[in-house]
Amino acid sequence: MKNREVLAVFLVSLLIFLLFWRFNLAKNPQKLDIFFGVDAAYDEVEDIKRLVDEVRSYTNLFVIGSTGVTFNITKLDEVCQYVCDRGLYFMVYSHPTDQLNQTRWIEDARQRLGDRFLGLYVYDEAGGHQIDRSDYMLVEEADNYTDAANKYVGLLARMTEYYMHMGDFPLFTADYALYWFDYEAGYDVVLAEFGWNHSRLLNVGLCRGAATLRNKNWGVMITWTYYNPPYIESGEELYNDLILAYQSGARYIVVFNYPKVSTYGILEEEHLEALKKFWHYINHNPRVIDTMSDRVAYVLPEDYGYGFRGPADKIWGLWEADELSNRTWNDANALSENYGLKMDIIYEDYVKYNGASAYHKFVFWNGTMFTIDNNR
Repeated sequence: MKNREVLAVFLVSLLIFLLFWRFNLAKNPQKLDIFFGVDAAYDEVEDIKRLVDEVRSYTNLFVIGSTGVTFNITKLDEVCQYVCDRGLYFMVYSHPTDQLNQTRWIEDARQRLGDRFLGLYVYDEAGGHQIDRSDYMLVEEADNYTDAANKYVGLLARMTEYYMHMGDFPLFTADYALYWFDYEAGYDVVLAEFGWNHSRLLNVGLCRGAATLRNKNWGVMITWTYYNPPYIESGEELYNDLILAYQSGARYIVVFNYPKVSTYGILEEEHLEALKKFWHYINHNPRVIDTMSDRVAYVLPEDYGYGFRGPADKIWGLWEADELSNRTWNDANALSENYGLKMDIIYEDYVKYNGASAYHKFVFWNGTMFTIDNNR
């Protein structure tokens, strides 16, 4: 009889514990290891404040992404203080300009706003501009791929050196090509863009591979799907992209919000609901990120600045696709289909100068492959 009473007391106690644990978990979500939020790229201060008030309860990051604010010290002070007072981390978009010397403001803001000020979003889509030969392309001519790589890295580094002397203050950018070379130029964090019909897995592999081998952070910027309204993908598609970025190991996840076509930019109710749903998910679902020893590396030729948007994409924006482009495109897609989020894309110079012991398997552009026994 006593044993039954003891068992009954134990079971009741266990039930109470489980109920308390479940309640406490719901009430006190896990400590997040990511920064998630919205990039407001329009410059109406009151509209930005309205957006901050809407998303503050289900994000922790806000990007002040319009030069209409960041080149106006009065507006910039007001918006930064407002974002900080509402408990969000933030970064500020900067672009090298003769119009404004931001050095003193940045130093003062770091003292005044503390660690809520994460860093500077400097320049934008340098690799994309290069591949697409836009008016902002850095390298207009080169003798060969190596010459193009050296010029690109050198010019981009010079464009950002104005901000480099600030020591431990991180420099961010977003891009959709040439991530490896963005990191070479000195960026601390590159956000791979999820947009249009570009392969999410290939962009993850390219950006994460470049960041991982330099022991730096990386992230995802979810941007336009269409050139015209509604610009952004559906709420369901947005949620799926957010989950993919989270499961890939992105430290920073940002939704690009421009232009302002409704109360909250391009974000309609379905998109806000997707953000809320994702916030709940990441607060209650700790992620397990694969280590390098669990991943496969697809290895590209040194300095091969191919755009990876299709077999006919340009190389450095200066040359049409060559005989390697189609094979590289097919190989990378086949590997992403086989390995999913377990594939990174890196460059041959890393293996040449740093050895080959980090990844589980290496597959080279020329068909060579080998597997590392990481259990030795």
